[in-house]
Amino acid sequence: MARARMGDRVKVHYTGTLADGAVFDTTRDAEPLEFTLGGKEVIPGFEEAVVGLEPGESRTTVVPAAGAYGPHREDMVAHVERARFPGKPDFKVGQQLQIKHKDGQTLVAAVVGITGSTVTLDANHPLAGKDLTYSITLVSILPGPAPR
Repeated sequence: MARARMGDRVKVHYTGTLADGAVFDTTRDAEPLEFTLGGKEVIPGFEEAVVGLEPGESRTTVVPAAGAYGPHREDMVAHVERARFPGKPDFKVGQQLQIKHKDGQTLVAAVVGITGSTVTLDANHPLAGKDLTYSITLVSILPGPAPR
């Protein structure tokens, strides 16, 4: 039986958990995830865990933060005066905001703190700074070349 290698289009089922066992994502009750190995469609550590698997084979791997979403960066956290927001919105911790950056790019930031005069926003990926454990099962290696 063939083993998954770079360039293959594959389908996998997976469950991702944090160090405390909390599940942050899974495909177990959904369609499998389809991607091309080497296509930079998934985080590097996840991709590396799939290489070498045969269809039906499973592997559990821990992807350190550096191989996943990187460290939690304090320079991505900002304390913003509430007065800078037009219309005096009613913020809630956990709320996601889209913020247009000076260079035209749109950032997504989470409200992580609120005081009377400031709102604390965090533009880090929610999984930044966290080691991730994935239980992965290779469902299939798809025939033919990967779509372009």
